[in-house]
Amino acid sequence: MGIYRRLSDRLQANADRYGPIDGSLSLGRMGFIWLAANLVVTTMLTGTLFVPGMPWTTTIVLIFLGSLLGGIVLVLVGNIGTRTGLPTMSVAKGALGLRGAWVAVAANVIILMGWSWVQAMLAGLTVDYLVHSATGYSNPMLFAVLCQVLVIGLAIFGHEGIAKVEPWLGVAILACMGYVYVVAFTDLGLEPFLSLAVEPELGWTRLLVLDVVIATAISWTVLSADLNRLAGSQTAGIVGSGSGYVLSTTLSMSLGATAIAYVVISQGAAPSFDPTVLVANFGVPLAFVIFFSVMATNTMVMYGMVSSVINAAPLRRLEFLPCALVLGAISIVGATWFQLLDQFTNFLALIGTLFIPLFAIMIVDYYVAHRGDYSEDILLTEGGRYWYQEGWHTPALTIWAIGAFASLAFNLFIPSPVGASIATFVIAFGLYLAWTLANRSRQPA
Repeated sequence: MGIYRRLSDRLQANADRYGPIDGSLSLGRMGFIWLAANLVVTTMLTGTLFVPGMPWTTTIVLIFLGSLLGGIVLVLVGNIGTRTGLPTMSVAKGALGLRGAWVAVAANVIILMGWSWVQAMLAGLTVDYLVHSATGYSNPMLFAVLCQVLVIGLAIFGHEGIAKVEPWLGVAILACMGYVYVVAFTDLGLEPFLSLAVEPELGWTRLLVLDVVIATAISWTVLSADLNRLAGSQTAGIVGSGSGYVLSTTLSMSLGATAIAYVVISQGAAPSFDPTVLVANFGVPLAFVIFFSVMATNTMVMYGMVSSVINAAPLRRLEFLPCALVLGAISIVGATWFQLLDQFTNFLALIGTLFIPLFAIMIVDYYVAHRGDYSEDILLTEGGRYWYQEGWHTPALTIWAIGAFASLAFNLFIPSPVGASIATFVIAFGLYLAWTLANRSRQPA
């Protein structure tokens, strides 16, 4: 078997399960897809968390560094999608086993559900701001629920249209970014940002900021193989996704840091994870951009969540519509839990805890254990090379659990000199690499 081989015939025969493959997208097209995908309000608002807890210039540098480090993981996992044609959760079968990958699917659904709640709340807050400004009526919980109902309808009937519209929303957000930067630096100049007083009581450190930015990259890595399987070449996938992701994240988070710095400098207002703070200072057009970008992104999140569930082997007989309605109902209830916005950094830490060790294992398994080549057995539902112990690859699952516990320890009890994310990745990567090298007798796929 060649080291660079798609499973195209078998995958196309199962297009209803894995989705159609069009491995022809150019480097520029892949770069624009990743650029547009991450120009979202959640990424921008993440940047608002760091200032004035950290110096503005230090924040910008850490955002770029964290995006670069997290982007390496994103690119490596995405490249497996380019080489095999498999989506991310299907790639996990190689390391975890045909049944063990169900655990990854469950973790993915949990994270995507959380994202759907957060984004519905942000959309609800934005709509509530507009309605309250016009009528005096305010009910953000109601508007969050209504926004999520709209998202479910779009996920069921309009996800393909949203996918086509989202790049244009990315262009609109880029224009809005330029407007915000112009307003901020025209009104205040650069010096106030450089000399903005730091508030240590907010609890931010360089390593904590780095961890949050890396966790953001990991949250996108769950979709990296899904998107990069469309690339026409490894170069297009690697360079396109890497440059697009790093550029979009740096621009979006830096915009959030700059916008909240502007608010603090001009008004002395305390920072908060609230889009209306920015809308109040930069105008209603920003509210419309926020709302439509959240609707587009959340629709794809909901669609991806449903697809993950119905693609799981034991649930493969589930129909899309009933599954979408059940998960949609859960997402509507969760959209009323506004306290989650106060725990957003903990939510990002949870993403890192679940997925950083998993992606470290997947990278070692594909590039080292299987020498960059998975066989067609990975498409089976039972039996074959990836059946391991009744469908479960115990060593990989055990190391995943160790990595997750290590991440919790680094975040809660044991400070790491390099941050929780990097330390967790190194531990999981090192343990699985050691196990792989000690079991070289295992034949490649």
